[in-house]
Amino acid sequence: MMADMRAVVQRADGAAVVVDGETVGEITGPGLCVLVGVTHGDTERQAAGLARKLWGLRILEGEKSCSDTGAPLLVVSQFTLYGDARKGRRPTWQAAAPGELAEPLVEAVCRELRALGATVETGRFGARMRVTLTNDGPFTVLLDVD
Repeated sequence: MMADMRAVVQRADGAAVVVDGETVGEITGPGLCVLVGVTHGDTERQAAGLARKLWGLRILEGEKSCSDTGAPLLVVSQFTLYGDARKGRRPTWQAAAPGELAEPLVEAVCRELRALGATVETGRFGARMRVTLTNDGPFTVLLDVD
């Protein structure tokens, strides 16, 4: 059975990632802030599919997509999207892929987005990041890409 690459997509009017007091990624104006989670068994094909979905997703003002408007995307790796808190009071992270699998796949999403023509900013994999955004709407969509 194939796993699902997961993303939380937020329509934003600006977003930024700060690591140790340094802004490492930032978009201004309308765009998307995307948190990407990778699980065991995810593939480059799924990463490319997620990128295509993000590029064409019509959730910007006037039912436009980033491909329609040239809006930028801030893509941040987020292993906690695979946290499981159904039992007990402490989440487990067993479904999250280890860094050696997850990092190249998150990079593949960004690479494919750029190949499609997107302006992409990123966080810093494995770092403690402070992500800020102005959620426009608010508007948040959960995506699972198989």
